[in-house]
Amino acid sequence: MLFTCTLKNGIVDVPTNVKTEAGFYMRHEPVAVVPAANTDALRHAFYDVMERGNQIVPTRKREAFPPPVLPKYAGAKSWSAFMRGASEWAINEDGGNYDIVPYRKDPEGSQAWVADKKHNTQFPAGTTRDQVIDQMIKIIQAAAKSK
Repeated sequence: MLFTCTLKNGIVDVPTNVKTEAGFYMRHEPVAVVPAANTDALRHAFYDVMERGNQIVPTRKREAFPPPVLPKYAGAKSWSAFMRGASEWAINEDGGNYDIVPYRKDPEGSQAWVADKKHNTQFPAGTTRDQVIDQMIKIIQAAAKSK
């Protein structure tokens, strides 16, 4: 499973992620919008999205893709405007094993995020969901303070 969050201007967006039949993930509503400083609300948002999981949805043709869901929550007029100043992370879960992967803007110039696997945080087997969420919150709050 994959769960993402984006930090922009001190606000964290935690969207529901769906998995297409083709195997790629898309951000979807509902989206929790939480101040980075609000630890309890962040924890609640991550619990909620992880409980929802990743619903499998039909793969749409490229021309039928809906517009990106996150810009409207940030008051951005476009995806590129949303990405300016934003940071993104993902929590990956596979068979009870977790890792947190930071994302960076594609250096090739596309309007996409790419995984920065050199800086991921892998958790040992047996790590609980609570421990992963607590670490994700620490990462987000440290990033928010540094901006």
